[in-house]
This record gives sequence, C-alpha cells and structure tokens, in this order.
Amino acid sequence: MEKQYQNIHQKLIDLCREGNQKAQFQLYKLYYRSMYSVSLRIVNDDAEAEDVMQEAFLKAFKKMDTYKGEVSFGAWLKKIVVNSSLDHLKKKRAQLVEMDESVNALPEENEAPGEVDVAQIQKAIRSLPDGYRTVLSLYLIEGYDHDEISQILGVSNSASRTQYSRAKNKLRELLKEKKIFLYN
Repeated sequence: MEKQYQNIHQKLIDLCREGNQKAQFQLYKLYYRSMYSVSLRIVNDDAEAEDVMQEAFLKAFKKMDTYKGEVSFGAWLKKIVVNSSLDHLKKKRAQLVEMDESVNALPEENEAPGEVDVAQIQKAIRSLPDGYRTVLSLYLIEGYDHDEISQILGVSNSASRTQYSRAKNKLRELLKEKKIFLYN
C-alpha cells in the first residue's frame, strides 16, 4: 500500500472534491502565485501565463478525484500547470511562423559593465528559444531531473541533457554580451 502524503490543506482538498466553490477559491488563493510563476517561466508571457494557470486550475478541480495523495497537492498541481504550459507552447508553435531572432535581442541599457542584475539575467532567460528556456526552467528552477524532463517533454534523456547544456551556453553567451559574468 502506497504511503499517503499528509497535506496541510486536506480539508480544503476534500471539500473541493465535493465541488465546494468556496473551498476551490481558497485553494486557488493559496497556490495561484506560485503556479503563475511556474507557467510564466515556461510560456514567457504574462497574459498567456495567467490564462494557462487559470485553465490548469480548472483542469485540476475537474480531475480532483484523480489526486491520490501520493505527493503533495502542490506537486500534483504543479505537474498540471507544467503540462498545460507545455501544451500551450506546442499550440503556439503550430500557429506561429518562425520569427526573426532580432525580435528576441536584448535592448541596450546604460549600466556598469560586470554588474550582476537579476532582472537582466531573467530577461536573458526569457530571450532564450522556447526549447532552451523550457528545459532550463524545468531543471534549474522547478527542480526536475533529466529523466522527469524527458518524460514531460517526450524526448530522450540525452536530448534533455543536450538542450540543457546548449541553453546554459546560450545564456552565458547572452550574459557575456551584456558584460555580466556568472561564476560556474
């Protein structure tokens, strides 16, 4: 028998399973910020991340009976948000024509060379191609390992590792152009 995860919000989860809208709203308020951040790191657009997150919550509330308590509710919800975000990217790619890379170029700003600015690093990450940004975010920020990433994205483990390596190199290159040097 699998071990059940003890959720601190188990009463809310149980009420949500019964369709209680007030409980759903309370659970939404508890998780929306972190789930929005997860989606934003993948889809790279504020409005789209908001839409994806909303849809993910709706999916979660509809599929609440599939939550077995083997992991935390937050981890279960995060997986839904990640998958919804990736599905959104796939749909978006199917609709868009390849855009000129100059659109993603970082704007020049007046700043001291070598100064580490978190906002610039975030901007550089957002300017990475979708595949690079997705693998980098899933690995570094969301904490997935390459086996999990390969399952989520439907690619081989080595493809995940290669994308991650290329993403790190591209990010270093972008930061070097901006004269921001990171250690490691």
